[in-house]
Order: sequence, then C-alpha cells, then structure tokens
Amino acid sequence: MRVLVTGSAGFIGSAIRRQLEAEGDEVVGVDLMLPQAHGTGEPSAGTHRLDVRDAESWTRLLDGVDTVCHQAALVGAGVRVSDLPLYAAHNDLGTAALLSAMHVAGVDRLVLASSMVVYGEGRYACPEHGAQAPGPRREADLESGRFDHACPTCGRALSWELVDEDARLDPRSGYAASKLAQEHYAAAWARQAGGAVVALRYHNVYGPGMPRETPYSGVAAMFRSSLERGEPPQVYEDGGQMRDFVHVEDVARANVLALRAVTAAEPGGFTAYNVCSGLPVAISEVAALVAEGAATPKQPVVTGRFRPGDVRHVVASPRKAADELGFVAAIRPDEGLPAFATAPLRGSPAR
Repeated sequence: MRVLVTGSAGFIGSAIRRQLEAEGDEVVGVDLMLPQAHGTGEPSAGTHRLDVRDAESWTRLLDGVDTVCHQAALVGAGVRVSDLPLYAAHNDLGTAALLSAMHVAGVDRLVLASSMVVYGEGRYACPEHGAQAPGPRREADLESGRFDHACPTCGRALSWELVDEDARLDPRSGYAASKLAQEHYAAAWARQAGGAVVALRYHNVYGPGMPRETPYSGVAAMFRSSLERGEPPQVYEDGGQMRDFVHVEDVARANVLALRAVTAAEPGGFTAYNVCSGLPVAISEVAALVAEGAATPKQPVVTGRFRPGDVRHVVASPRKAADELGFVAAIRPDEGLPAFATAPLRGSPAR
C-alpha cells in the first residue's frame, strides 16, 4: 500500500511512518515543520517540506497513492482567542485543501487524526436522576474547591461514565472546534466525492519522541519536566480528574489498522473511533506513575489550582475500535508512564 502521511515528521506521524514501513508499505511523507512542534529541526530524509494548505500545488505527490493518513495539525489547549485564526488556517483550511487535492488526484480513502476534545466534557450520571449533560463549571465553584459537576436536581456530585463515539459533540476551545470542523469537512467530502473516512479520536497520547515543553507536550510531559528540574509535579484541582492515556506506539498501530480498514470501506462513509488504552487513570496517579520512573523521584503536589475551561472527566470507551478495527492497546499506563519518565524526547522549540 502507498500511503501519503501528512505531519509525517511529527510525534505521532513519525511513529505511524515507522510502523507502515516495517510492514512493507510505501510512505510519502509531508510535513511543514512548524516551529511550535519541531523547533528549528530539519525534516528527515524522504520528507517533503510542504504545507497542506497549498495541497493543490503538490497533487503530483498523490499519484499512485492508495490512502491518505492526515496527521498534520496545529494543536494545543486553544484557550486564547488570538489563536483562532491559526487553528482555522492550519486545521480547517488545511484539511479542506487536502481533501480538494485528493479529489483532483482521484484518491478517495482517508484516515483522519481527530481528538477527544470534540466531546468537551465526558458523560455523567446522577445515581437518582440518571444521565446528565453539565455545562462549563462555574469559576466560583472552582475557587471554592468544588470541582465535580453537581446534579441540577439534587445537587449531588455526578459520577463519570465511559464516552462512546455516539456521545454529544461539544467542543469548548478553539482547538476543539477546529478538530470537529475537520471531521465535518471529511464527512462532507466522503458524501460528495464518494470517498471513505475513518476518524481516530485520540485520547491523551504520550511516549518516546514527544516534544519537550511545547503546546504539543501534554500533562505527562509537563510532569516529567518538573521532575527533571528537581521539582515535584504540580497537580491541578484535587487530582481526581479522570482521563485515558494511550501510548504513541498503540496510536500508530491504530492508524495502521484504520488504513487497512478504510481501503475496504463503502464509498460515502464516515466512521469515528476512540483511540485509548481502555484503562482510566486519575491525573494524580499519572503524576505518581511518571515520578515513579524518574531518576530522582519527587512526590507530586496536589495544588488545588485550576485552569478555567478545563473539563473534569473524559474517559473513553474502547469497545467500538476493538470490535470493528481489532484495536486493543498493548501498553498499559502503569507500564508506559513510568518508562516515559526517562524516554528520549524532542528538543525545545525555537524561541
């Protein structure tokens, strides 16, 4: 199989490329080498330094391609209003331009990197009043140390439940809105062009090759950076926030499985899958696991501080990806996170 991978020099894209080439597939790599992700680094041999927003100018690279694996994106928390044009340009326009170029070139199969952020908050329930869909948490509650969502009827703390792919989509940042827009563009393209799309909603990805101290880093890398400075990891809120952490090698394997599946998919189809470990973990436990593997362990500190706009719990259901793609994560968080504490990372970005 000949696969064009956008973002092929990035954290996840490079892992996908390695796995594809190890299985004998041919990879056409494209990466803009954004300084936010790569610093001043140069692309590896065989990588075309090109912008997906200009994809119609390099449609020749799509000649003979069977499937596109679209990983290129501007990522991050997306909480600053000033970031909106960048997300719209790189993620929304970039995806639209790539899809148009694929249509011109006659390539009709796509695997799209999406994200758990399209869900906003996870799923919640009250023991007495059933399923609930809470809005954003009030800053006054956070300042008072009330971090859990409360049932609007009885006021009791809501419990979290697994989020499956049919959950309500409720993006709550500029980045999240751009990821959902990518899904919508891809679904519309599939219907209009007779293509097929698999969208992979990544949960918290970590592992070797992760960028150091960039918007791409994620909380596990931030905990690691604290430890390397000789400081204890700083845990926000009460540390009880539940997430799913999935190793980059598992994410790459999910992409390879999705690339195989989408080649046989019916035209006009769009299917989304959670990519997760299936083993929920509290953020305080993430900090403890990273600290456990550090050269100089430090006990994490639960600060009670908070970031407005953060969601409380997002925990994925792995069932659909297991049933339909055959994807089951191989690396448990309690194995991968301690090892991550000393795994090689990428250098700091340009400043």
